Amino acid sequence: MIEVHNVTKLHFGRPVLKDITLSIPEGSNLGLIGPGGAGKSLLLKIICGLVVPDEGTVTIDGQDVFELDEIEIAKLRFRIGMLFQNYALFDFMNVADNIAFPLRQEGKLGEDEIAAKVQEQLDSVDLPTIGHQFPNELSGGMKKRVSFARAVVPEPPIVFYDDPTAGLDPVTSSKIFLLLKAMRDEKGVTSVTISHDIEGIKDICDNFALLDRGELIFWGSRDEVESTDLSLVRQFWDGFSDDELG
Repeated sequence: MIEVHNVTKLHFGRPVLKDITLSIPEGSNLGLIGPGGAGKSLLLKIICGLVVPDEGTVTIDGQDVFELDEIEIAKLRFRIGMLFQNYALFDFMNVADNIAFPLRQEGKLGEDEIAAKVQEQLDSVDLPTIGHQFPNELSGGMKKRVSFARAVVPEPPIVFYDDPTAGLDPVTSSKIFLLLKAMRDEKGVTSVTISHDIEGIKDICDNFALLDRGELIFWGSRDEVESTDLSLVRQFWDGFSDDELG
């Protein structure tokens, strides 16, 4: 479904992503891992068309993302759900309106149907009674779960998760990972998951890509990860922290 070919992005003439090539089959979940500052979030923004690369192409369903006109790119973005690392909730909207926002943008459902879908998502993230509250009244973990609910409420065929469990306690993290797995297994969603919780994504991702200083060091299946001799891959897979990696 998604093809990234020879993508390079420069910052003041210095490459921050260097010649990245990988593919994400339909219905699969790619785990994107690597040290902080490796370029993972930037690559995600390029794939969904929010940032234009200096070189290379991204195709989704055979469409070159950066050759689409404004109307075409808008249609594409309606097919993509995005869970941002910093939540990106609208402070002036309550939780229910935040989750309802993409449904209202689509304009396909009436308010009763929207309200039912919003409540269904709140129930799924174990926050059934907070629809009336505003983001500044929520903990970081609650904001993350609301952001997840908003990303998936339109049932998009593609979802990008940028560190979906950052700042969450282990119990809540496990629930989020189960939701991600269900999105792939039950709804056939194609996704990319950035995470520093390697143990958490081992069982929800089909393939893994490791970036380091803007370069794609490794890309392969779980079996290939577990059989590789590349030291940086082994360190991440076996649970070393960024500090220990230097």
